[in-house]
Amino acid sequence: MSYRYEIRLSGEGGQGIVLAGVILAEAAAIYDGKNATQTQVYGPESRGGASKAEVIISEEEIDYPKALSVDLFLALTQAAADKYGREVKPSGIVILDSSKVMTDPEGSFALHRLPIIETAKEAVGKVMVANIVSLGAIVGLSKAVSRHAIEQAILARVPKGTEALNLRALEAGFALVDGA
Repeated sequence: MSYRYEIRLSGEGGQGIVLAGVILAEAAAIYDGKNATQTQVYGPESRGGASKAEVIISEEEIDYPKALSVDLFLALTQAAADKYGREVKPSGIVILDSSKVMTDPEGSFALHRLPIIETAKEAVGKVMVANIVSLGAIVGLSKAVSRHAIEQAILARVPKGTEALNLRALEAGFALVDGA
């Protein structure tokens, strides 16, 4: 049986969900040498509409780029949790922002309510890095990619001059789940 790990990231436009998906796929494909695909869906609004990114990571060829049986689901808003919180495996992982998602999706997965947006704002100083905090939590819980790979992918993608800020955000995400 081949290894296939499906990740669904969701939130609203402006939260960097699509960028987080791109970074995660690049970490897997470029820095860890796995096969990866990334797809995205977002509303017509540039900010505030629902958005979703899916990343498939595999050691084998990927024949279908969409998530069918989600191993890890992230929701940064209640609307995203309601709209995209389906199809999570019973053995899967669900990460919800504890300040924005009040109603949990139904299922028998491992549930982690984390202060992602609050951590970005308070610990890092910029709410706009909540997507990078999320990546730290995702990698820390799933081990879908290596820490080195996610660091390198972030450094390759973030705007010049923001590297230290984004690495602090990543470390803050790891810290949220260390020992979990």
